[in-house]
Amino acid sequence: MDEKNQVAPASGMAEGAGHFSLEAEGDVAGKTPPVSAWTPDGEKPAEGAGSSTAPDEDTIIAAIATVYDPEIPVNIYELGLIYAIDLHDDGTVKVEMTLTAPNCPSAQELPAQVKEAVEKLDTVTSATVEIVWEPPWDMSRMSEDARLSLNMF
Repeated sequence: MDEKNQVAPASGMAEGAGHFSLEAEGDVAGKTPPVSAWTPDGEKPAEGAGSSTAPDEDTIIAAIATVYDPEIPVNIYELGLIYAIDLHDDGTVKVEMTLTAPNCPSAQELPAQVKEAVEKLDTVTSATVEIVWEPPWDMSRMSEDARLSLNMF
């Protein structure tokens, strides 16, 4: 056998006819060492490679839109109850919302439902929902679709 086709045991590489094949160094009993991710310039690889870690605003809005005021057949996003959505790269989401009135009977359950709907999303690590009263909610905050649904022109 030609010397060029022999495996060089010290380097873990087989050499021959101008091409190389890699063999796993430290290959013991058929077990290869785990492969680690490589990134340029020493950057750390993203957790859960292939998936975005930052939440997407449209996805958050869609999740919030699954929550309905039990007394009004319109979702709370279309009602204009959501004032702010803060998205963070670490997957945390902060939602500022209001209620139609301070004595709203759903004051306890609506924020909890929003939190639950948002936290169900894969890209969300945690969510907080804060009730705010300024500016006060009024019907002008409703979307046109909500106004049509409720016959409020």
